[in-house]
Parts: sequence; structure tokens; C-alpha cells
Amino acid sequence: MGKGGMSHGAEEGKDGGEENMAAWLMGVNTLKIQPFKLPPLGPHDVRVRMKAVGICGSDVHYLKTLRCADFIVKEPMVIGHECAGVIEEVGSGVKSLVPGDQVALEPGISCWRCNLCKEGRYNLCPEMKFFATPPVHGSLANQVVHPADLCFKLPDNVSLEEGAMCEPLSVGVHGCRRANIGPETRVLVMGAGPIGLVTMLAARAFGAPRIVIVDVDDYRLSVAKKLGADDIVKVSTNPLDIPAEVAQIQRAMGTEVDVTFDCAGFNKTMSTALKATRAGGKVCLIGMGHGEMTVPLTPAAAREVDMVGVFRYKNTWPLCLEFLSSGKIDVKPLITHRFGFSQNEVEEAFETSARGGTAIKVMFNL
Repeated sequence: MGKGGMSHGAEEGKDGGEENMAAWLMGVNTLKIQPFKLPPLGPHDVRVRMKAVGICGSDVHYLKTLRCADFIVKEPMVIGHECAGVIEEVGSGVKSLVPGDQVALEPGISCWRCNLCKEGRYNLCPEMKFFATPPVHGSLANQVVHPADLCFKLPDNVSLEEGAMCEPLSVGVHGCRRANIGPETRVLVMGAGPIGLVTMLAARAFGAPRIVIVDVDDYRLSVAKKLGADDIVKVSTNPLDIPAEVAQIQRAMGTEVDVTFDCAGFNKTMSTALKATRAGGKVCLIGMGHGEMTVPLTPAAAREVDMVGVFRYKNTWPLCLEFLSSGKIDVKPLITHRFGFSQNEVEEAFETSARGGTAIKVMFNL
């Protein structure tokens, strides 16, 4: 278990015996606010009062099915991992933060001993302890304990909600680094959900001169256009439409597609991405809609289209905060719904996120 905390029971709080409460995933479609006992504060840890926590698609997957990809919830678990808050207490060895600092939390604690960690690819650490990835507890709680080096102080002009948005934004930033996005890269984004939209914003901040975004939903495409997509293409879910849609995408781009980000991860989106991307280009798979896919790899390989995997992120928080502070990226329009931290509001917030519709990012204000 990570620093997040322990099983049921209350902590004798540091501030007048306050009981630390958290949103526990108890079973399919069952969330309960219950006591959450925090672990002791280590010398390099901080105790953080949560102020903003976003709902991610993986949180909804866990709520609906008790699993996401190969991760399965087998016992009650605190949900949530997109978060920011205020430092309440620091460990004896912490020099970089003081109580009162507003911070964004990177949710994954890697081992720093394995070869992947030593190579700097700590996001692939097999011992990763990541908020709300079973069996590790998450951060939709009054307070959590977390390593200080994974808490990043917010610039004065970056809000706590924006700090929480560093987590999804980090996925787009990591994808752009993996794909070497720059001022000469024409970018196609498959999927205009939260991750597709932050990937689009990140690609623009990295200098991409033209970005086309594709989705099945008119509303999400309209949001993408407002956020700065150069063109949008509505597609179907029918694989037979791929050839016509690839032609439509290429017309919308007006030139060749250098890099495609598949932020949905379905047979059809990946097949479209591989066909729409130019010879010698790259396709980055970010979304995980299908656990296994059947896609036309052989013709893509014959055109030397590189397929790049993207999993979470590494060393992205400082750059995300720089993009937010400088105004190169504005994530505020993505936050469409806000809720407090009560039993009814937690349930309503997850229902709102799961329904989709006009909800893009649903945020808790604690």
C-alpha cells in the first residue's frame, strides 16, 4: 500500500481530533464516505488537506465494473487521483515545502530501485503505488499523506482546480514528448474526451501548427473547436466507414498527418489512425478502450508508421505548471461541473461523469 492511507477507522486528527473521511468504493456502483486512517508521517512526507479532486474515466470504470484494464478492485478502496491541496504538516526532513503551501500531487510512487526507475522511466515501474489503482488507496479524502517530492508548489496565478488538472494534462504532455511534437508536426487527435482535449492543448503548447480532432459526438467536437482545434471531423462507429473518413481527415488537415494520438483506443480509432498517418509518421496509443485490438499493422509497417505506447507520464508536473502559469494552456474551460464532498454529492458527481453528455471534467471542491 502507498502513502495514501490504511483501511477503515478514524485518525485522531492533528487539529482538534477531526476525523479524516474519504470516498470508499465498496462495490459495483457503491460509494460511501467513511473514516480513513492516515499512516504516520515519515521524515520525507507531507500531510495534505485536499481541496480539488477531479473524476477520471478510470475512476468511473472502477465504480461500474470494479476493474480497469488488468487492475481489479478486490477490497474496499478510496477513489480519486487527480488532486491538489494545501500542506498541513511536513516531515522532519522536508525542506522544500511548509504548511500553507498550495500543491499539486503526482499520484504515483515508484520504487526508485528497479532498472526502469534507474533509467528514468519510472512510470513503468512494476512496483508503482498509484492513487486509486488497487490495492492502493486514492485521494478523494479530507487529507492524505504523500511524499514531499511528489507535491509541486503551485505558482501564485495557478488555482487549486488547475493544479488538480495537471494530472490529466500530464498524459497529453508525456504523449507529446514521446511523439516529439514540435513546430513542424501536423497532429491528428482521435477522441475529444478529456484526454483528447488535453492532448490537443499540449500539442499546441509544444508548437504543433495544425491540429485536427475526430469524434462521434457533436458536442465534444464543438468544445474542441472552441478550445482551438483547427478543424473537426465527425465520424461513425462503423468500421466500413474508415476509408471515407480517412479521406475526410486528410482533406481537413490539408496536408499529411505527421502524428496521430489515439485517445480512445478502439479497433476503429486505431485502424483509422494507422491509415490516416503519413508514411514515416507516428501513431501514439493513449486510450485503452479495448484490451485487445485487431488492426492493420502490416500495411502500416510497410509504410514505416511507428506505433508508440503511452502510459501515464514522467517528470511532467513542472512543465504542466509552467504551461498553466504562462497562459500557454488554459484548462479552466474543461471543468464543466463542480460538487462538494457529501454522500449525495459524491454519488451525483460520479453519475454526472458516467453519463457524459455535456460533462467533460467533473471536479470536487473539498
